[in-house]
Amino acid sequence: MEEVLTVTEEELKQYFELNKQKKEIEDEMNRLKKKFHEVFDTSFGKQAKGELQQGNYKLQRQIRTSTSYDDMGTVTKLEELNLKEFIIETKIPDTEKLESAIKLGLVEEEDFKDIKKTRVTQTIVVKETFTSEK
Repeated sequence: MEEVLTVTEEELKQYFELNKQKKEIEDEMNRLKKKFHEVFDTSFGKQAKGELQQGNYKLQRQIRTSTSYDDMGTVTKLEELNLKEFIIETKIPDTEKLESAIKLGLVEEEDFKDIKKTRVTQTIVVKETFTSEK
């Protein structure tokens, strides 16, 4: 015989309260991080790494840099400079057109069933429906 799973009001309340605490903790952590960045900006300069120690705790700011290029602008500039060997041509399906064609019956959905991927995401939301007075 299989055990029947149930959800109690107490579990829903606990989840709701923990989620509220999580949001409060995240807000407080963001406030502290903002303050720490302000201290580092003042002490070491904007976007400069630094380190502070207070008692048994060390606070460090690390700086990471990433570089990216605007795809269309870069391709245009490379073509102007006659550097076409720096351009990768990529073949990708126009899935919006494909979906439209399937809906219109121009293309058989069956032909794509083995290569079509559908992503399903589950989420849990618990809301308080009323405030109980204590």
